[in-house]
Amino acid sequence: MRKAWLTVRTAVLWIASGIHFAVVTTFLILLGIFVNPRHNDWPSRAFFRNILRLAGVKFEVRPSPGFDASKTSIFICNHVNIFDPFVIYSAIPQFVRGFELESHFKIPIYGWLMRRFGNVPVPDNPTRETLALMTERAKAALDSGVSLIAFPEASRTRDGHIQPFKKGIFNIAQKFGTPIVPMSIVGSYEFFRTGDWMLHPGKITVYLHDTIDTSTTTRGEVEALCERVQNIVAAPVEESQRAKEDQGV
Repeated sequence: MRKAWLTVRTAVLWIASGIHFAVVTTFLILLGIFVNPRHNDWPSRAFFRNILRLAGVKFEVRPSPGFDASKTSIFICNHVNIFDPFVIYSAIPQFVRGFELESHFKIPIYGWLMRRFGNVPVPDNPTRETLALMTERAKAALDSGVSLIAFPEASRTRDGHIQPFKKGIFNIAQKFGTPIVPMSIVGSYEFFRTGDWMLHPGKITVYLHDTIDTSTTTRGEVEALCERVQNIVAAPVEESQRAKEDQGV
């Protein structure tokens, strides 16, 4: 009986969220033609938060005392599912943009929207030249006061656990001395798992950890920085997973 109820509930939520997404995205595209998204951030922020509400998510943000919201930073986050952008944008109290595969910019409407909104293209087939161009674009965004979000796992989790971090984004942070904010998304895997379509009632908690200064970090310390940030991001995620596994969930 519960499974039938969850199936019906999920179908209704997907329909409601889909209609909301289509209508509001059209509005944001039209608005983006006339208004620089950076100067009109609140409609997008309200839209992203409403998507979570319509999907049945209870949402909480827990900033650490050492999180400095005034600093343009690179936010390093675990990658869970397709709801990550909505979760992240609802949690970070700054104008923030992300890295997006360059091929995604060729998708009709969506690609134009991502480019107009200022996401940084990532080469599908990286070479030294294309990576250098990506780094320049990231630097330009950071210099203009735009914080960036990165998923160093490079793919979504399939078991709820943190995958090894890749060092690329940490090389960028070290090169430009950009502060790093580790960020943990907890509860989203239980809410929606990649490869499934069911939405399970639950709560998503986002931890904004202490801001890490990288201004004195050397190239030889990048690997240690990567490992340090991975451990910080993983701590609340793995603690939650262990609790679920102990409960047999």
